[in-house]
Amino acid sequence: MKKLLFILLLFCINLFGSQRIITLAPSVNELVFALGLGDKVVANTLYSDYPKESKKLPKVGGYSSISLEKILKFNPSVVIAQDYDLELLQKLNTLGVKTLSYKTQTVEDIKNTIKSLGKHFKKENEAKKLIDDIDSSINSLKGIVKDKKVLIVISPRKNLRNQIYVTGNHLYFEDFINASENKNAFYSKSKQQPVVNVEKIINMNPDIIILLTPFLRYDEEKRAQLKKLWKNLPINASINDNIYAIHGTYAGIPSQRIVYFMEDFKKILENVRNKQLHK
Repeated sequence: MKKLLFILLLFCINLFGSQRIITLAPSVNELVFALGLGDKVVANTLYSDYPKESKKLPKVGGYSSISLEKILKFNPSVVIAQDYDLELLQKLNTLGVKTLSYKTQTVEDIKNTIKSLGKHFKKENEAKKLIDDIDSSINSLKGIVKDKKVLIVISPRKNLRNQIYVTGNHLYFEDFINASENKNAFYSKSKQQPVVNVEKIINMNPDIIILLTPFLRYDEEKRAQLKKLWKNLPINASINDNIYAIHGTYAGIPSQRIVYFMEDFKKILENVRNKQLHK
């Protein structure tokens, strides 16, 4: 019996000690590292720069330029991706490479991905901790302010003449807004990336505008200029000085770091509430 247990122990050590993981999306890469598997990652993609160890790893391409040859070069035991590059994953499967594919559009998707990865790599406790942190952050948003129309703008530009990208109704940002008992100022049944113009924004008349500006994280002056531009619009958010910028690099990455975004969102809601109380 002892001999059998020893053999099983050696098998487990060999199985998980020889993992060679390649991640094909920044969000998946962050989740793998957060589960304590960073030392098993042998390659990732160009924009996988968190945590800092990720920057030093070999790259197999970018969002639309993944190299099958580079992946095979690293002899991975598993390739982990999001669910949008099915053709590449099918090619890898045909070549005998194990792949895992996940959705990360909604909060439930992110939590299910964490749970599934935790189960696959025998990291259930670490996965549970990450999920508990997400649930706690979501619960903390409730009831700070209510029934406000929130508009989240993706990569805002230095003028309002061009196309304006906003978050739609089928992403985790919507989950945050709903959990806070507010609503997305933008509404559409389409799952396509929403693109609007100034006239559309004026018609929506959002009460709160949040600009996602990770590209300006080191430039406070330009962030201030950008907010000033939006404050010229004849909308409630401008009238009540409720235009904000979130410049953390985690803004827009559907990983465990959504808890940091929710911390920022909570502070914004608290600021809006405090302004109401002092009117």
